[in-house]
Amino acid sequence: MPIATQKVIRLVFTVADGGTFTMTLPSPRADLTQAEVEQVMDLLIEKIYFDLSDGGLVAKRDAKIIETVTEDIFDPPVA
Repeated sequence: MPIATQKVIRLVFTVADGGTFTMTLPSPRADLTQAEVEQVMDLLIEKIYFDLSDGGLVAKRDAKIIETVTEDIFDPPVA
Protein backbone atom coordinates (compact mmCIF):
# COMPACT_ATOMS: atom_id res chain seq x y z
CA MET A 1 0.00 0.00 0.00
CA PRO A 2 1.59 3.26 -1.12
CA ILE A 3 2.34 5.99 1.36
CA ALA A 4 2.58 9.63 0.24
CA THR A 5 4.10 12.44 2.29
CA GLN A 6 3.39 16.09 1.56
CA LYS A 7 4.71 19.25 3.21
CA VAL A 8 3.21 22.73 3.00
CA ILE A 9 3.91 26.02 4.70
CA ARG A 10 0.86 27.82 6.01
CA LEU A 11 1.12 31.58 6.48
CA VAL A 12 -1.63 33.25 8.50
CA PHE A 13 -2.19 37.01 8.53
CA THR A 14 -4.51 39.37 10.37
CA VAL A 15 -6.62 41.47 8.00
CA ALA A 16 -7.94 45.01 8.51
CA ASP A 17 -11.28 43.93 9.99
CA GLY A 18 -9.60 41.67 12.57
CA GLY A 19 -10.22 38.43 10.70
CA THR A 20 -7.60 36.14 9.21
CA PHE A 21 -6.25 35.32 5.76
CA THR A 22 -4.41 32.04 5.23
CA MET A 23 -1.99 31.27 2.42
CA THR A 24 -0.78 27.68 1.92
CA LEU A 25 2.24 27.02 -0.28
CA PRO A 26 3.53 23.56 -1.29
CA SER A 27 7.00 22.08 -0.78
CA PRO A 28 8.81 24.53 1.52
CA ARG A 29 12.61 24.34 1.49
CA ALA A 30 14.00 22.02 4.16
CA ASP A 31 16.41 24.69 5.42
CA LEU A 32 13.85 27.51 5.60
CA THR A 33 14.48 29.78 8.59
CA GLN A 34 12.12 31.78 10.77
CA ALA A 35 13.84 34.99 9.65
CA GLU A 36 13.20 34.16 5.97
CA VAL A 37 9.55 33.38 6.62
CA GLU A 38 9.04 36.59 8.57
CA GLN A 39 10.78 38.61 5.85
CA VAL A 40 8.45 37.21 3.18
CA MET A 41 5.40 37.80 5.35
CA ASP A 42 6.48 41.40 5.98
CA LEU A 43 6.96 41.89 2.24
CA LEU A 44 3.47 40.55 1.53
CA ILE A 45 1.99 42.94 4.10
CA GLU A 46 3.97 46.00 2.94
CA LYS A 47 4.24 45.64 -0.83
CA ILE A 48 1.55 43.33 -2.13
CA TYR A 49 -2.11 44.17 -1.86
CA PHE A 50 -4.58 41.31 -1.89
CA ASP A 51 -8.07 42.36 -2.91
CA LEU A 52 -9.81 40.97 0.16
CA SER A 53 -13.41 41.82 0.94
CA ASP A 54 -12.52 42.32 4.61
CA GLY A 55 -9.49 44.59 4.03
CA GLY A 56 -5.79 44.19 3.37
CA LEU A 57 -3.17 42.29 5.33
CA VAL A 58 -2.11 44.22 8.43
CA ALA A 59 -0.05 41.82 10.59
CA LYS A 60 1.64 38.42 10.78
CA ARG A 61 -0.33 35.98 12.89
CA ASP A 62 1.23 32.51 12.44
CA ALA A 63 3.43 30.37 10.23
CA LYS A 64 3.67 26.58 10.29
CA ILE A 65 5.20 23.83 8.22
CA ILE A 66 2.67 21.02 8.07
CA GLU A 67 3.56 17.48 7.03
CA THR A 68 0.78 15.12 5.97
CA VAL A 69 1.28 11.39 5.57
CA THR A 70 -1.35 9.60 3.51
CA GLU A 71 -1.52 5.81 3.49
CA ASP A 72 -3.63 4.26 0.77
CA ILE A 73 -5.67 1.45 2.35
CA PHE A 74 -7.85 0.34 -0.54
CA ASP A 75 -7.86 0.72 -4.31
CA PRO A 76 -10.83 -0.63 -6.24
CA PRO A 77 -9.93 -3.15 -8.94
CA VAL A 78 -9.52 -1.72 -12.42
CA ALA A 79 -12.06 -3.20 -14.81
